Amino acid sequence: MSIEVNIKKTIGNFHLESEFEAGQEIFALLGASGCGKSMTLKCIAGIETPDEGRIVINGRVVFDSAKRINLPPRKRKVGYMFQDYALFPNMTVEENIMSGMGKKPPMDKVREYVERFQLTGLEKRLPSQISGGQKQRVALARMMASQPEILLLDEPLSALDSYLKWQMEEELLEMLSQVHKTVLFVSHSRDEVYHLCHRVCLVNKGRIETIQEKKEFFRNPRTVAAARISGCRNISAARKTGPHELEAADWGMRFVTERDVPDDLAFVGARAHEIKAEYTEKRIPGRMLAEPNKSCMKVEKLLEQQFESELVLQCTENGKNQMRLLMDKKRAAAYAREEAIEIFIPDEALLLLTK
Repeated sequence: MSIEVNIKKTIGNFHLESEFEAGQEIFALLGASGCGKSMTLKCIAGIETPDEGRIVINGRVVFDSAKRINLPPRKRKVGYMFQDYALFPNMTVEENIMSGMGKKPPMDKVREYVERFQLTGLEKRLPSQISGGQKQRVALARMMASQPEILLLDEPLSALDSYLKWQMEEELLEMLSQVHKTVLFVSHSRDEVYHLCHRVCLVNKGRIETIQEKKEFFRNPRTVAAARISGCRNISAARKTGPHELEAADWGMRFVTERDVPDDLAFVGARAHEIKAEYTEKRIPGRMLAEPNKSCMKVEKLLEQQFESELVLQCTENGKNQMRLLMDKKRAAAYAREEAIEIFIPDEALLLLTK
């Protein structure tokens, strides 16, 4: 099972350029709203037509602008699950599943999907009479009943509340692990992607910016957009000053690293929970210390969260730039009483980022 995508499409001032390959895996298209994730799925499904390019599903060309191939959606063998599930409101659960199976499907096959997706007892209910999680299972059952070669899931968890989402993530992961097909999973939630997917394709302003293994993407994002969407809140403009040295202008800090600093370095990042804090007698906030990777910063405020606290620091004397540290509530409260603290960003915590 595999898919190859290389397409371009322009709508008004928005330009989509999407190129990637995926195998038998759960492949994430991650990005902010409006970046082109859903448009990519619609082009694959045949709902939208690219201006140019090629789409191949399991070795079968479904779109090729040069050869004028453009199979209609019903011939692409694609299972598409919309964000709102798009169940037929006037059909029962059973009838919705049957709608994905063609004319007069055998009832034993319908019952098989009802049982497989834990819908027994709900067969005669309308979508308005079942819960959000049950609607999701109906949508998945209908999609799988059509015998698709590839699954396209367009933000399938976004309409659920946080508790139900946690439950459905577990169920969805179990179901997807059993289908043994290529799954393209569109999301703007890094948590969903981390829990469910194998590889991450970052879509930024209509373009594929980076494709990485999931854990590598979150551990070592390559671009500033990837760092931001992966949850990094401390990002500064940076410049290379030596093979293993750099300066972070917004933080007023210099760094030495064992890694080779890339020539196209543009930003540096540090995750809030990886920054070390220490008490200091140096009451000079915003001062770069002689030792690299360290600085003295003014304590600005404390933001308490449910299980930990966020300490907000002023990086420089003008107070325009901030740095955020996450730590346990007791330590954070103690540091918040200080005028300034010394911070240390270990080499392994630095994210060296391109534009």
